[in-house]
Amino acid sequence: MTISTNMSSSEENHRLIFLRQFIGQHMSGSFSPVARWLNGRLIAIAGSEMEIEYVVREDMCNPMGTLHGGIAATILDDIVGTMVYAMGREFAYTSINLNCDFLNPAVVGDVLTARSQVVRAGKSVIHVEGQITNGSGKIVAKCSSNLIQTALKIPAPSAD
Repeated sequence: MTISTNMSSSEENHRLIFLRQFIGQHMSGSFSPVARWLNGRLIAIAGSEMEIEYVVREDMCNPMGTLHGGIAATILDDIVGTMVYAMGREFAYTSINLNCDFLNPAVVGDVLTARSQVVRAGKSVIHVEGQITNGSGKIVAKCSSNLIQTALKIPAPSAD
């Protein structure tokens, strides 16, 4: 996937601008404790797509030495949620569901690329898809998720 970052100024939002400053960096400074633990590296982000790279660590694996399905689901949930956050809407969204398929294993040291894309953005429900691939392009896991608007207003991001 090639993510286009060419947007008109009317489409820009403060959260997207805030997140773009982290392109090329690991998420160790994220406001999300889960994102800090996963410690992916933001590759690209646009108005409806994003891409993050992860390295599989031993503490992400099951007893068979492969990426734990729960961790793959966590990566997918984190990237779809971050994508919706980056859309710049006034209110926070929360997951209604997260449907995951686990298709191929990943092992310690594998570099994985996780991509999320908004498929449909309604007024109160947003449908997002995510996919994790390995270095040879095989799909490790994929998901679809619906998120619903909450009553919680999101504060403006700080540059701290």
